[in-house]
Amino acid sequence: MVARIKGYRASDDIETSLRYAEGHRKVLEAYGIKQVTSAVHNWLEDPNTYVLIVESEDGSKIYGGTRVQVRSPNLKMPMEDAIAKIDKRIYSYVDAIGDYNVAEFCGLFNSREVAGYGIGSLYLCRIAMAVSGLVGIKNLLALCSPITLLMSERIGFEILTDLGNNGTFYYPKEGLIATSLIARDLVNLPVATDEEREKIFSLRENPKQTVTENGRRGELTIIYDIATWL
Repeated sequence: MVARIKGYRASDDIETSLRYAEGHRKVLEAYGIKQVTSAVHNWLEDPNTYVLIVESEDGSKIYGGTRVQVRSPNLKMPMEDAIAKIDKRIYSYVDAIGDYNVAEFCGLFNSREVAGYGIGSLYLCRIAMAVSGLVGIKNLLALCSPITLLMSERIGFEILTDLGNNGTFYYPKEGLIATSLIARDLVNLPVATDEEREKIFSLRENPKQTVTENGRRGELTIIYDIATWL
């Protein structure tokens, strides 16, 4: 299988961003989730939001995607309002970090068509970490499911125990547990594994490259172009 992954400012390609948003909505609804803050479209024209999209080689299909949404005076991160329903300390916590110093890795999804290749569980996570380093933010936040927690820690996240119940919340609905995460040093990634740090640094140093990976479903060739704004 061949996939193409590109990264761009949301405001530079609103048409593709709408396709990404529609794909995200369909996957959420397939799991019975109809209201989630990361699915709100107030980021579409935001120059500080970076969309990462996985497409078929010819661009006709969207297989998955995610966003790195930088907090600014004009746009909060989706997880702020989500967590505030349970723990209002999220606002003061993020205020202390400061606008443009923090972003959220959010809106992650992949279609069932590519389940098992690692697109939504690993490759997009690595790329989000690489892009966050490229745009110069100091901290990256995220909410993750129990299934992706260990993988998130491999790429450089730590549990943000200052919020919620030692970092956990019921989100996006009762019965589903999300864990709040933070990566505090995006330049050096000190808590990432050596293998993941090397792969992330490679993407940061060479955002245009083609790599063949082996997943549970077989070989996957990825054509990366993850920083089109550079």
